[in-house]
Amino acid sequence: MAKTFRELTLTHPCFSVGDKVNKGRVHLPVSPGCNICCRFCDRKINDVDIRPGVASMIITPQEAVEVVRRAVELCPDITVAGIAGPGDTLATPYALETFRLIKQEFPDIIKCMSTNGLLLPEYAQEIIDVGIDTLTVTVNALDPEIQAQICSGIVYHGKRYEGVEAAEILIENQLKGIEIVSEAGITVKVNTVLIPEINADHIEAVAQTVAEAGARIYNIIPLIPQHELSWCSVPGCAVLNQARCEAEAYIDVFRHCQRCRADAVGIPGGEDFARQIYTRPVVQQNTFSHG
Repeated sequence: MAKTFRELTLTHPCFSVGDKVNKGRVHLPVSPGCNICCRFCDRKINDVDIRPGVASMIITPQEAVEVVRRAVELCPDITVAGIAGPGDTLATPYALETFRLIKQEFPDIIKCMSTNGLLLPEYAQEIIDVGIDTLTVTVNALDPEIQAQICSGIVYHGKRYEGVEAAEILIENQLKGIEIVSEAGITVKVNTVLIPEINADHIEAVAQTVAEAGARIYNIIPLIPQHELSWCSVPGCAVLNQARCEAEAYIDVFRHCQRCRADAVGIPGGEDFARQIYTRPVVQQNTFSHG
């Protein structure tokens, strides 16, 4: 059975109450590919960038188990094994395979997974069966016209869709998937990338709708202007705070996000042990294409 929301507020750094975070996580970069084309996304393999979508290497599910062993030795405060890329966790089979292996050796560790939600309805039962405790779904818009400005297209069941048509499929699947897994007792966190020029006036609607679908906590992430949205601005403190206050009328808001790498290890904001664990030499390169 998945851990309760109350249990997670005491043991998961992304659900902690108050300003002090004293629990850690180990991110396992086993998911290289993605099936949607977010205009702000610039996934990389390197040791330099401190942001989501970046890892120093891609590892196998078997290697991931060894990473967890080493991580809990280096940082006994680690309570969470998470997979957040650098691609989408459901675009390839490696994330769920990894969680099956982790469940066998570390049955008490919190299993945390992130996804764009495109394939969530069809993998929902498998997510439930493997024992995922927390699922993060990135929902950047509910209006297909707005979503099309953020995500140019998707690859769904072997076919590429673009623009509003792609947005309609993605949004429908995200909300349907959130409903299914939340009804099964999995705690759902929703991430939204706040883009002042595109979706700043849309955050309240997203918060209300995902809460109604079953999400328990909401994380509004300031845009890092890059890739096709390099022309957009970074949300200022006032804009970010306003969005969070609007969202809090409907759902708990997480305010301590560190925008972690896909291979982060340790307590957020504290010492990162990733370079002691992910030690194979790498050359900076792009991750897999969007299909």
